[in-house]
Amino acid sequence: MAEAQLQQFLEKVRQLNAFVALGEADPSFRQRLSDCANHQQVVDLASSWGFDIARRWGEPPSQSSQTMVSIDAEGGEPVAANLLSGPCPLPGQEHSQLLLGPGQLRLELIHSCEFANPPGFWYDQVESEWVLLLQGQAQLRFADEAQARSLKAGDSLLITPGRRHRVEATDPAPGTRWLALFW
Repeated sequence: MAEAQLQQFLEKVRQLNAFVALGEADPSFRQRLSDCANHQQVVDLASSWGFDIARRWGEPPSQSSQTMVSIDAEGGEPVAANLLSGPCPLPGQEHSQLLLGPGQLRLELIHSCEFANPPGFWYDQVESEWVLLLQGQAQLRFADEAQARSLKAGDSLLITPGRRHRVEATDPAPGTRWLALFW
């Protein structure tokens, strides 16, 4: 399996894990999930919350232009949401929500709680990534640097394609929130 395909596969697993964690942590989301009568309704619900769980890991992204991050409790319509609200993931987990994409640009909101990548795991992406820490603190390590970088709210950095990196640590609840732009 090529590295790009491996990264697609791992992203699919991350999306599914975050989707499951949200179902366990958010009672209103869990109820909406429980109300689904078939697979397509689950896929549609996931998509409306920013999760891309429908496509197989080797398939290209769908051509939809934008996914919103929240659901209107009254009408079930996607609406804009406050990026700093929402339940904190369970300790050791993170949620990723697609705010814009797919396409040439992809914007994600990542919410981490006491999260760290497993020992020996490194992201090795084929795309550029710019990250902005919106809330909390994090330790981000690059394979070509001896020490992890300490990031706090307001800090940003550019990660070039192929620059191996990993998350060493994020804050406990209310967690660490990242804005990540990929191209």
